[in-house]
Amino acid sequence: MSDYHGDALNDDQLLRYSRQLLLQEFDLDGQQALAGASVLLVGCGGLANPASLYLAGAGVGRLLLVDDDRVDASNLHRQIAFRGDQVGEGKAGALAAQLRALNPDVLVEPHAARADREWLDRHVPGVDLVLDCSDNFATRQAANAACVAHRKPLVSGAAIRLDGQLAVFDLRRPDSACYACVYGAGTDGDLACSEAGILGPVVGTVGTLQALLAIHLLTGTPVAPVLRVFDGRTLGWREVAFKKDPGCPVCGAG
Repeated sequence: MSDYHGDALNDDQLLRYSRQLLLQEFDLDGQQALAGASVLLVGCGGLANPASLYLAGAGVGRLLLVDDDRVDASNLHRQIAFRGDQVGEGKAGALAAQLRALNPDVLVEPHAARADREWLDRHVPGVDLVLDCSDNFATRQAANAACVAHRKPLVSGAAIRLDGQLAVFDLRRPDSACYACVYGAGTDGDLACSEAGILGPVVGTVGTLQALLAIHLLTGTPVAPVLRVFDGRTLGWREVAFKKDPGCPVCGAG
């Protein structure tokens, strides 16, 4: 964790975080809340790159990164934390190196592993919030199930082609919907960027907003239960309200 844990900020930290400390909605209490927080990012690709940079920059005390993939040259147009000389490295370790260079206040723990149900059940209880930055339904469903089981808020993001989606499932609340309430509990229908394509700023937009929503949740700012859908062709957004499904096989009686 960071070295102040809610204690007085030192001069270097006051300077580093000075612009967000000026915000009435954030202030010193918000900074201390971030310093004491642990966040898990599931996946270290196009969504996690901007999300983790902003969370580290903001001073979140501990970031766990999990991904078993390696940096490929085809990632670099959208996975903006990576550099050309990191091609071939494990994504979790490569991303951790960039985050440590950005902010030494933050404890960064990379895990070169697959985020399956067993791994998530070991690590989700030790964090305050989970960002689903994965690129397949099986991992998303596993992350959702772990968050339901351990009552952790989940910030879900997805992007493909010129389209993005963003939602928060605050599973600390008994009346909150989960990912499966909205999308079902199946794992079919994956469409990879290597097949469909993706424009970098689209995934960057969603990942950046995942970080913003995470900061809201960690500092006590309410977040509405809506699915936010982004159209990169027109820069338009639409919102679709959702609610808990009593028959959901993951969080409901079903």
